[in-house]
Amino acid sequence: MNAPVGIGLDALAIEKVFLTCFAVNFKTRLVGGAKEPFYRPAAPGTHAEIHYRSDYSRSALHEVAHWCIAGPRRRRLEDYGYWYSADNRNLTQQQAFFCVEAKPQALESFFCAAAGVAFNLSIDNLSLELAQDTLDQFQASVSREQSWLFDKGLPLRATCFAQALRQARQ
Repeated sequence: MNAPVGIGLDALAIEKVFLTCFAVNFKTRLVGGAKEPFYRPAAPGTHAEIHYRSDYSRSALHEVAHWCIAGPRRRRLEDYGYWYSADNRNLTQQQAFFCVEAKPQALESFFCAAAGVAFNLSIDNLSLELAQDTLDQFQASVSREQSWLFDKGLPLRATCFAQALRQARQ
């Protein structure tokens, strides 16, 4: 599912694709430049906003994956009602992170392929040295989710986005 580096869409192009797909029907937009990712639900008269780190294409695609997984109730909550702990998670917290990250990272891998952006697993915690078997278990979890998505198909919003990313590259 990896795509060659250097030929993919940049973050602004990904924002435009997202806007085209979801601004009207879902009143949601993708916004770069954040220090940390964050989802802000719509308020009366405003669009919901998915904020991604800096101008990183991978961050944009990853945050869209979270949005595509979130159902209508979760999309009414800040950060979809989930917790986020930055660097310095301990092993227990990191394992909890892996449990909730396998599905979005699997979906992100499909978006990366469609956008021509290289995909690599993210442990999102530079302060913890992990045993290889722990990393292998996370890789296996993501691989299982990728296989499930490949067999069953991407969710509807994710399908729309992936197709639009592919079209934007042509």
